[in-house]
Amino acid sequence: MNVHGNIVPEFLMEDGKSSFACRGEESKGRLHDEPLSKTRSEFQRDRDRIIHCKAFRRLKHKTQVFVSNEGDHFRTRLTHSIEVAQVARSLARSLGIDEDLAESCALGHDLGHTPFAHVGEDALKEVMKPYGGFDHNDQTLRVVTRLEKKYPRFDGLNLTWETLEGFSKHNGPMTKKLEITLGELNSKMDMGLNTYASLEAQAAAIADDIAYNCHDLDDGISAGLFTLDDLIDVPLIGGIIKTKRKEFPDCEEKRLVSEVIRELMGYMIIDVMEHTKANLLELQPKSVDDIRGAGKTILDFSAKMYEYDKAMRAFLWENFYLHREVSKIRIKVFRVVQDLFNTFMDNNRCLPEEWRLLIDDVPKEMSDIDWQARVIADYIAGMTDTKALLEHQDLFDPYLAL
Repeated sequence: MNVHGNIVPEFLMEDGKSSFACRGEESKGRLHDEPLSKTRSEFQRDRDRIIHCKAFRRLKHKTQVFVSNEGDHFRTRLTHSIEVAQVARSLARSLGIDEDLAESCALGHDLGHTPFAHVGEDALKEVMKPYGGFDHNDQTLRVVTRLEKKYPRFDGLNLTWETLEGFSKHNGPMTKKLEITLGELNSKMDMGLNTYASLEAQAAAIADDIAYNCHDLDDGISAGLFTLDDLIDVPLIGGIIKTKRKEFPDCEEKRLVSEVIRELMGYMIIDVMEHTKANLLELQPKSVDDIRGAGKTILDFSAKMYEYDKAMRAFLWENFYLHREVSKIRIKVFRVVQDLFNTFMDNNRCLPEEWRLLIDDVPKEMSDIDWQARVIADYIAGMTDTKALLEHQDLFDPYLAL
């Protein structure tokens, strides 16, 4: 298989894209009508708006697992998003679908993440249970439809329907009770929530899985929490380690780790390409709507790769996410987030003035207390790790006031 060209040339159309690709000129539009750009396609415009928004810049100081002051070499949400976008673009190029849309879905997929990675989200989920709940995917939609305030004619980034679809349905059809922002969005713009997302959105979703596993393995080794030897019995990666040690017997360990992770990532990408090609040849899609109505994810791992993926995740949970050193961090930052929330709920005068004023502007469909909690959750979710720690210190360290 030639992974550098289109792996499904039988679907190639005159415009150089596959029949099932999204096309900017056929976009279902934006929440607010705007004139077309004179220099960029619709999906290029989405990508640029994401890159230039404040929430994207804040990802630099939001971590994956470690807190931002623990080292310069661990992944942040920003570096992770860039790595996901690189994989998504590679997959899109190989399939002849729109690279810019795949990149937009990848770059924006974590805009709603809290400080302190999933621990921060878990903390907000718990305190927000009485007030409508919290979900980082729904928070991403809040960021791009409400919280970013850059344009004179609308709140949010006014992204295309197709990019919003990628944020809404990257894990498949939404059949459960809708989160708050997704429900609001769907009432204004039918998101087709009972169908699957475009192949571009699926590329971003699988790229997230690939990047997450590979880079958490890399970060775990860099942090000294486990070694390549500890991974020898893990299916797939253990075989790669043995092969690379034979190929490079005198290689220093740091270089060998990079070679193993690089090989693992390549192996996973090729598996996705081969399995996706088989799915496409079976489905014979003539349009992106055929992808949406396929009844299953088309751009996906093979069954065997899912077994390997499950084994790697199990190893990471036991040896990384539940490691004693990581667990100590979890306890501390969980408390930081909950302390901030409870303090602001008890005394919203502690909030910055612009956020405190928002609390007075209660939407007709919400109670005062639910709205106050939502504004506070928005404020905390937008914080970087550093901002959250400094805010907590400012509120709870008595010596700062003396």
